[in-house]
Amino acid sequence: MANGNESNSNSSGEAGRARIKTGIAGLDSMLYGGIPEMSQFIIAGGPGAGKTLLSFDILYRNAKKGIPCAFIALEEKPAEVIRNAKAAFPDYTDIDALIQSNMLVVDGEDPATRISEQEDSETYSFGNIMSDIESIAKMNNAKLVAIDSFSVLRMLIGDNLKYRKSILAMITNMKRLGITSIITTEIKSSERKDIKFGIESFVFDGIITLYQNGQEDKRTLTLEIIKTRGTAHSWTLSPYDITPQGFRVFSLEQ
Repeated sequence: MANGNESNSNSSGEAGRARIKTGIAGLDSMLYGGIPEMSQFIIAGGPGAGKTLLSFDILYRNAKKGIPCAFIALEEKPAEVIRNAKAAFPDYTDIDALIQSNMLVVDGEDPATRISEQEDSETYSFGNIMSDIESIAKMNNAKLVAIDSFSVLRMLIGDNLKYRKSILAMITNMKRLGITSIITTEIKSSERKDIKFGIESFVFDGIITLYQNGQEDKRTLTLEIIKTRGTAHSWTLSPYDITPQGFRVFSLEQ
């Protein structure tokens, strides 16, 4: 097992740029080696696209390699996140062992508590959540953090300018802590042609979008890299599948 402070880096996309591999071969090839270290990435998609599962899968694969990870649940209780991951990925039989070893922290707060906070000061509530995120990340000196979901944070702040400033403050704080983050966010439509991105799209370093195309009984799952700031990435639209062994991305660039 690798040392927790050792970069799981790859320079195939850009010489000398350290990257954290997602561990999903097709996705790493689309990212030209992985997610650039200390970048803040969004995984966007509609309901049922697999945003939460993809972020958990990436953390699981990195935790197995000795990189300390933290999954921060803002919409579900941590126990539900773990239960859903085990149900989706039955071949991942060592999830509990990774949690017990503190290589993978899964934490968060009851969503009902966060909703009640909304009745107070929106800025205060957002600041509290950011403080919680930092505290959870420090539990195991996490280098890779997933936050699920940013849609909760958006509900806390209605004013666009305040929201943008809050996001920028969060990104600055993550970089200060040396953290690479993956943040899920909900989009209204699962169809690629109907996608409209919000403020987050212009502020974060990268965007991975999950689509569900077709009719209700014949859905096709596809994935696209919309943006990676400061480095190249694939522009292809690639099918993906959620299997007992984790995500599979069928990239032409593999």
